[in-house]
Amino acid sequence: MSEYEKLVKSLSGADILERWPDVTPLKQISGVPKSEGSNDDDNNKDTLFEGHDQEQIKLMDELCIVLDYEDQPVGAGTKKLCHIMKNIENGLLHRAFSLFVFDRNNRLLLQQRADEKITFPGMWTNTCCSHPLCFSDELGVSPQDGYKTTDLAAGIVGAKRAAQRKLEHELGVPVDQVAIEDIQYLTRIHYKSGSGADGKWGEHEIDYILILRTSQDLSINANYNEVKDYKYVSEADLQSMFEDKSLVFTPWFKLICHTFLFKWWRNLDNLDKFRDDSIHRLL
Repeated sequence: MSEYEKLVKSLSGADILERWPDVTPLKQISGVPKSEGSNDDDNNKDTLFEGHDQEQIKLMDELCIVLDYEDQPVGAGTKKLCHIMKNIENGLLHRAFSLFVFDRNNRLLLQQRADEKITFPGMWTNTCCSHPLCFSDELGVSPQDGYKTTDLAAGIVGAKRAAQRKLEHELGVPVDQVAIEDIQYLTRIHYKSGSGADGKWGEHEIDYILILRTSQDLSINANYNEVKDYKYVSEADLQSMFEDKSLVFTPWFKLICHTFLFKWWRNLDNLDKFRDDSIHRLL
């Protein structure tokens, strides 16, 4: 175990709330998926955002689910707070999902992140990757579910709902083409990575891995503030892309590919055997 992983493991929920007072404790969250205290004027004055796109800056007020080492929700922290590299180096961790969509020909839908993105701009990655937000539906604890936030089942439900929401936001795929029950959960990975040479931003996530196989052609209407390009690829196509030195890939996508993806791809009709409740530490 690395020294960094030991640090993250050592932080209790109380430690996290003390170290980052801007994290709202879980019992105090409002149920609103955006920070009520956000202030566009304050963001415009923030030197961290100099030169960045205004739409992307606004999204940094979204409330992510801050976690402890065991993937237990502690509270709500803004996307900005969770992605500042200084906070990450001190152990701040949040929840994410990565969705992989395969068509009827077993081709994987990739996207290239827009140049406007604050973190990892212009990089190729899986179909959709983002964060469940810290409100009941995406915590998986809406009354009809009967789950507690401590349940893995709740986290899975919340991640699937977030994936449905973000697939529509980023690629314009209608919600009625992405049934929650058709999204398959496989596992979780825990990773950390910096973004860019300036060292300001990064990721430190427990990432829920989700698979969706479609029998119909998805209706794609890409949001070009989020997505620069997209395409379906075969396994051979993706291997060729990895050999192209002009292409850059997100760190989580490379980690998933090198550890899991290709064996999943070759067993799309029998993915249940790969499902587990583990957190794979790839730090």
